Amino acid sequence: MRKLLNTLYITTPDKYLSLEGENIVILQNEQELARYPMHGLEAVITCGYTGASPALMGACAKRGISICFMTQYGKFLARVTGEVCGNVILRKMQYRYSDDENASNQIAKNFLTGKLYNSKWVLERVTRDYPLRLDVEKLKIKSKLISDCMVQVQYAENLEQLRGIEGEAAKTYFSVFDDLILQQKDDFFFKDRNRRPPLDNVNAMLSFIYSLLTSACASALEAVGLDPYVGFLHRDRPGRVSLALDLMEELRPALADRFVLSMINRKEINKDGFFTKENGAVEMTDSTRKSIITAWQNKKMEEIRHPYLDEKLEWGVVPYVQALLLARYIRGDIDGYPPFLWKA
Repeated sequence: MRKLLNTLYITTPDKYLSLEGENIVILQNEQELARYPMHGLEAVITCGYTGASPALMGACAKRGISICFMTQYGKFLARVTGEVCGNVILRKMQYRYSDDENASNQIAKNFLTGKLYNSKWVLERVTRDYPLRLDVEKLKIKSKLISDCMVQVQYAENLEQLRGIEGEAAKTYFSVFDDLILQQKDDFFFKDRNRRPPLDNVNAMLSFIYSLLTSACASALEAVGLDPYVGFLHRDRPGRVSLALDLMEELRPALADRFVLSMINRKEINKDGFFTKENGAVEMTDSTRKSIITAWQNKKMEEIRHPYLDEKLEWGVVPYVQALLLARYIRGDIDGYPPFLWKA
């Protein structure tokens, strides 16, 4: 099983990354602030604009360490990676599947089955944990509607129908997302999903974590030899990691959404960590971003039992396992892609 390595996060915009020996050196105004050995790293994620030296990017690419550049509020900008892993036969099969709408439709059904199943169990779990604080009947009705959408997914004849079903299920799920926020209701509320830019504290957190999860999925796909830019549900668009977005769909409710809700309900963040810009965009302060990243890293190290493999592994390894299962399906080693079906 793949070992969960460390990710180095640079959360402030005025830092420059350079290389010295086997170390990543963090500079500000040409002054060294810190250095980190490259050994044991699997990725670098920087939320700044100053950049990184060509020597560092080359060294990271050679060692299989990806560098992801993001804005301060989590919007993906670019990724630097090394040579493509895996064999050309696997990637050619992936491209054939992507060009075949029927084949794409079948794989997309499994991605969405995982997403809807996990969305349903997020609602079911919270009704079990807080039956006296929530309108259980209301949440049960929404859960049933999502179950109905899961059935419709199996009968969808094309990708357009799938997207329509997914949109209806997402609308149902997010219609009660605010109900799952149990603390700090005056400062953390959810009316609808908005992004580019996020317009409230909750959406700012969701967008940031979704971006981190997308980057993890893209790295996992590259590690098993798949092209993260060629998807099945999300179609080709220049610069978009479509397959990473596909893979992320089933992990968003169980991993990302529950993580955001947990941080709010446990009061691990507060309103002072957010500010609104003139254009209405909500961003996080550097300290809040660091707190979220620290908690995210701890979350990735939590152990779960994988529903398909029936093995214990860390949350952070789940994207890699799902990418590996997808590669095995495309190669013809297994009969279908098994989505990640979470239930706790």
